[in-house]
Amino acid sequence: MTLAPFFADFADGQSALLRRVEVHHGPGTELRILLPEAPPIHWPLAGLRALPDISTPGTLVLSLEGGGPARLYVQTAEPAQALRALCPRLGRTRWPSRLLARLGVLAAGAVASVAVIVLALIPLMANQLAMLLPPRGEQALGAATFEQIRAALGQGAGPVPVCTRLEGREALDRMTHRLLPEADLPYPLDVQVLNHPMINAFALPGGKVILFRGLISAADTPEQLAGVLAHEIGHVTARDPTRLALRSAGSVGVLGLLFGDFAGGAVILLATEHLIRASHSRRAEAAADLFALEMLARAGLPSTPFAEFFLAIAEDSPDSGGLVAHFASHPDPRGRAATARAADTVDKRTFEPVLDDAQWTALRAICRR
Repeated sequence: MTLAPFFADFADGQSALLRRVEVHHGPGTELRILLPEAPPIHWPLAGLRALPDISTPGTLVLSLEGGGPARLYVQTAEPAQALRALCPRLGRTRWPSRLLARLGVLAAGAVASVAVIVLALIPLMANQLAMLLPPRGEQALGAATFEQIRAALGQGAGPVPVCTRLEGREALDRMTHRLLPEADLPYPLDVQVLNHPMINAFALPGGKVILFRGLISAADTPEQLAGVLAHEIGHVTARDPTRLALRSAGSVGVLGLLFGDFAGGAVILLATEHLIRASHSRRAEAAADLFALEMLARAGLPSTPFAEFFLAIAEDSPDSGGLVAHFASHPDPRGRAATARAADTVDKRTFEPVLDDAQWTALRAICRR
């Protein structure tokens, strides 16, 4: 396709003067711009770029990529259409390498800033706020989170039921009272069982401890379950769930400001995922373990079954998640087992079981109707 000669206005970028020029489709693939009393200017067609021009609508403004501020203003429709046909990449924008490098530095700085906020600043603020949050605030946060978790685990079929069979409830209260006869907490301890097959347990803000039906079914003895319960009570006394909830909420808030799609169900799902997995720090997990061992010793219960329970589940189903995933951030399982055995001073032959056979049977049936 050839382009018939046409007239246009040319600005050399050195002055504000527009000069009328004649433009020819030169040999090969270039435009030849003929200026009066000056050598012709050659612009390769492949280097032409179209620029937006809001001052004169309908005008095709051309520049040469890498050719400086010179501009060619084509106001006639026919040559403008022909140029667009000859140059299919006319509207392509090529970012200068210096600008791209600057944008890369700014982007890296933004990512680093978000990482510092999410990984350092928010956890620090959560630790401080957890100690300042009033007990009623913690209880309200825990209650709301509990309902969100029930709904999320129900997967649209309604909230997961809470197990309330009377005999099982009485047995669970007896176990809790044996471990913690006098609660040194700003709120009462509230232990609940969810009718869900997950082998898991976790604590929520405001004194809530959640056990799953699958966890109770997986335990061979009540002392094994008592060890897990004591561990979660340790998190409650240290207010670890409140720190985790505040940290998750802060992280979700930052992500919401950035991506804008974290105001609805995504917040619930993300927060629920964090709280169910209970990814406390290794220091918090080690402290909860130590608390559990001391609590079991005060209650006259052996601590070995607690570690043996976790090791048995880890060996039987190493990739199944559940309690294994829940304790993923804990110290090494074998090291924990050794520590528990070393701390165990209770005679397994003479200690008083935390529940008798009938009570243990009732607790294992707490979710039956």
